[in-house]
Amino acid sequence: MAAQRIAANGIFLLGAETAAFEREFAHWIGMPDAVAVSSGAAALQLALVGLGVGPGDEVILPAFTAVPTASAVCAVGAVPVLVDVERATGLLDLGLIESARTDRTKAVIVVHLYGRPAELPHTDLLVIEDAAQAHGALVAPRSSDAVAYSFYPTKNLGGIGDGGVVAIDNEMLGAYLRRLRVHGMTEMYAHAHVSQNFRMSEVEAAWLRLLLSSLHDDNNRRRDIAGRYREAAPHLAWQQSHPDHVFHQCVFRSLRRDDVRTDLAAAGVATGVHYPFAVTQQVAYKQFARTACPQAEAWAAECISVPCFPELTDVEVDQVASELAKVAP
Repeated sequence: MAAQRIAANGIFLLGAETAAFEREFAHWIGMPDAVAVSSGAAALQLALVGLGVGPGDEVILPAFTAVPTASAVCAVGAVPVLVDVERATGLLDLGLIESARTDRTKAVIVVHLYGRPAELPHTDLLVIEDAAQAHGALVAPRSSDAVAYSFYPTKNLGGIGDGGVVAIDNEMLGAYLRRLRVHGMTEMYAHAHVSQNFRMSEVEAAWLRLLLSSLHDDNNRRRDIAGRYREAAPHLAWQQSHPDHVFHQCVFRSLRRDDVRTDLAAAGVATGVHYPFAVTQQVAYKQFARTACPQAEAWAAECISVPCFPELTDVEVDQVASELAKVAP
C-alpha cells in the first residue's frame, strides 16, 4: 500500500514519507531532530562535514570497527587516528584518547559496537557517535554533537535498500545537513555548498516507518535470546554486558575460533565473524596505524557471532544454547 501511495503521488524523494519518518524516528530515540540520508556511512560523513571536520583534521576512532567508520573520515579529507579498544567490550579505550591527540585532532568517533553502548569521553573535542548497530541502546539526551544511524537491511531497524540518519540537537546543523544531502541546494538549482546526493528514497522511509513500531519488542527479543545463550554457556568469553545492549550481534571470543565454528556448523548452528580484521590490518588503512592496537587485533582474531534475531523460534534458540553449552572455552 505504501509503495502504491508513493507511486500514485509521483514524489519518490524528499517527500511526506521521509519527513514523517524523520519525526517518528527522532521521537523514538528521544532526539529533537533526525535527518534521513542514503546510508549509515553517509550519515557519518555528513555529520563530520556539518560539524566542520575537513582536510588536514584528525579524527580519533577505535581500531576495531566496521571500515565505514574510518572511510567516512577519509571521505571528508580528514585523517583517521586508530586507537586500541578495551579487552572486555571491544569498545574504544577512552584512556588512550589524550595520548593519541595532536594539535590537528578535531573529533572523536565512539562506536557502539554490536549494539553495546559505549561510554562517551569527557573532552573538548567534537564527539560523534557511530550508532549504526545501536538502535534503541542509547538513553537521551545525548552529550555528543551528532549520532549516526544505519538502516542497512541486517540492522535492528533494517530497510529494504539502504539508509541512515544523523540525529542532532541543533536546528541550524539540521538545516545545513538537509542542504548537504541534496547537492548543497538551498532552492531548486541554486547550490550554496559543494556536496553530493545523500537522499533517502520515499519507499525506504515508508518501509522503515512500518518496522519502527515493532523495534522495541524486537530489541527485547534479542536481549532475551542473548540472555538465554549466556545463561547456558557462562564459561564463554562474551562481550561484557550492559543493561541497554540491543544485541545487533551476540558475540563471544575464542582462541579456537575455526574449530569452534566448525563444530557449531556440524551441529546445525551457523556463525559469523564481525569483523575478521581490525582497521589497522586492512590493506587500505594500514597507512593510518600509528601505535600498536593489540586488543583490536585480538578481537578480530577471536570474535564469533551467534544467531540473535527476533525471528528465531524458541526451539531454535534452545538448540543454539544447548550447543554453546558444549563449547570448550
